Parts: sequence; C-alpha cells; structure tokens
Amino acid sequence: MTIPIKQLKIHKLNMRLKDPFTTSFGTFQDKEFFITELIDEDGNRGYGESVAFSSPWYSEETVKTNLHVMEDFLIPILKDNQINHPEQVSDLFHPIKRNNMAKSALEGAVWDLYAKREKLTLAAALGGERKQIDVGISIGIQPTVDDLIQTIQHFVDAGYKRIKIKIKPGWDVEVLREVRKHFPDTPIMADANSAYTIDDIEHLQKLDDLNLMMIEQPLEHDDIVDHAKLQAVMKTPICLDESIHSLEDTRKAYELGSCKIINIKIGRVGGLTEAKRIHDFCMDKGIDVWCGGMLEAGVGRAHNVALTTLAQFVLPGDTAGSSRYWERDIIKPEVVVENGLINVPDQPGIGYDIDEEAMDEFTEWTRVYHF
Repeated sequence: MTIPIKQLKIHKLNMRLKDPFTTSFGTFQDKEFFITELIDEDGNRGYGESVAFSSPWYSEETVKTNLHVMEDFLIPILKDNQINHPEQVSDLFHPIKRNNMAKSALEGAVWDLYAKREKLTLAAALGGERKQIDVGISIGIQPTVDDLIQTIQHFVDAGYKRIKIKIKPGWDVEVLREVRKHFPDTPIMADANSAYTIDDIEHLQKLDDLNLMMIEQPLEHDDIVDHAKLQAVMKTPICLDESIHSLEDTRKAYELGSCKIINIKIGRVGGLTEAKRIHDFCMDKGIDVWCGGMLEAGVGRAHNVALTTLAQFVLPGDTAGSSRYWERDIIKPEVVVENGLINVPDQPGIGYDIDEEAMDEFTEWTRVYHF
C-alpha cells in the first residue's frame, strides 16, 4: 500500500541543555537540530529528528550539511518515488554517499507515518516485543572527581542500570579507579570518543583491572584494524561506535575481531532500517548491542525507545528520561525513567504527542515542501 505523502515540513529548533556536556572533543550546551514532519492525505503526521551537531566533531556531518543534503538530494528522491514501505527509503537513499544523519532524519519520519497509518506502534512495526526497556546514563567529563562521584551517586540512586563515563588522556585510569572504590558493584563503562591511538595500548590495558562492562571507541573514528589489535590484548570488551556506519562495517569488524559489542545509533547508521539490519546480524553472530544517544530531544528519544525493544538490545542504552537533559521537551508525555526502566508507549507510531507550545517556543523557522 502506497504511503501518500502530501507535504513535508522541516522545523529548525534550538534548545538549551540543562547542563554543559563535555566529551574528549569539546563542550557545548545549546543544541540546534531539525524536526522533520511528513503529512499524508489523511492528515496523519510522521516525525523524525536530525542528530548532527553544529560542528563536525562527532562525524563529518553538521546541522548545515544536513539541511543541504536533505533539500538538494534526499527530498527530491522522496518526491520522485512511490513509497510503499519505509525499508524502501534506505535503498532509495543509498546512491547518496554517507550523510547518514540527514538520511535518518527523513527515514525516521517515514517509519513513524507508516506505523500510524497501519495503527501500529513504531516498536511493533520494527518487530520489537519488549514492553519495558533498561536504560543507563551517559555522564560527561566533570570539573573534578568529586563532582563526578556525586553525579554518579545521583543516577545510581535513581535506579539507572549502567553508568557511562566519558574519558580522555589525563582523565581516565586514575579517575575510574577512584570511581570503582566508591561503586564496586555498579555496571560502569568508559567512552573515549576516539581520544587514544594504538601507541596508548599499554596505558589502556590498565583498564582491565577495573571490571568495566566495556570501553567504547578508544581509537580513531574510522578504524577497525587497530581496534582488532587492541581487543586481542585486552580482556575488557571493546565497543565500537563511530567506526560503524553500516551493516558492512559491522560485518568487517566482526570478522576482524575488532570488538565484542556494538553501539547502534540510528542517526549514525542512516536510519531505522539499517539499524535493524545491524541488529539482526549481531543477533545471528551473538554480538551484544545497545542503543547509543546523541542528546536527542523527544522525537529522537522516542525512536530510540522503539528500536531498543528489539531482542538483541541486551545491554542498557543511553536513552535517559527527557528531564535528564531538558527543562522542557517537545513531546508529551515526556520520556520518564522509573528505577532504570522506560515503559514503551502503546499508541501508534512513536507513541508520544508533539507538545505544540514547546515546539513553537524552540522553533527558529519552518520550511514547507509540497509533494
């Protein structure tokens, strides 16, 4: 059955995080991004969210390049092709190289619109079955170790299932040792965001003494070869994030032995369809996966919740509640975490309504494209 798209809206938003977020590649507090809105002939609305940052520190994509690629390449493809199922969108976009976050912003809206037309939850449309998902928390680099320990204590008391700590050279082994003293049994992982090189191999091996769930992306963003060398001499599982952009990247990393865990981020891999393909491969090969976060607002957060209902998401993801990051989110009800769990919504599509007042408050401009 054709998905009769009548109109597309791109909303440019700017929202301020509650607190500055610091990683090995920088600090920021204001998040600009796009909400995509597809409208069909019956008035159904599907929503997606871009996750690129203002600067190309996580990947080569930025907010500005997302708009360029959507307007000049991807939207014309949607206009020129009949869409019967969201999975087609990934294949239609394939000739456009990379720019996965731009692709995901549009493909996510198609998935939401499709699920609403079929009167399915987005989770069910993807094949997910969980009614609740386990979630962890991602903590940026803090001013002091004491600040970090206090922050961790707050989220442990709130019931989060796993603590992710950002690290970088000079803020790593000794910091994590101190954390371990205070939290001997808490599931803890370290995220390096590509801050190290293979020359740091002996230093990174010191992390093996700390009983970490994993170390995420210690080496270069585009590397799977040196990660294989590092994994061969470390007992701590390596998790790949920035290195994985597709099912093919996943297959090659698996065959090389570059990691034991994969972080699946919808935007990084180009959308829900490719995310599901990676999930299915990892399930077949026995690779644990979890859903990473990109400081999403409510729409992107809802997509993460739906994806995490798939069976191989066996590790807690980064999909914290809305109030972790925002004074006010753009959905209602907001995403709420209770004892480290999020209840999966049972309404069609993403399962959350758009808070129109909040959208108006944070929207800088809106562009309309007619199909």
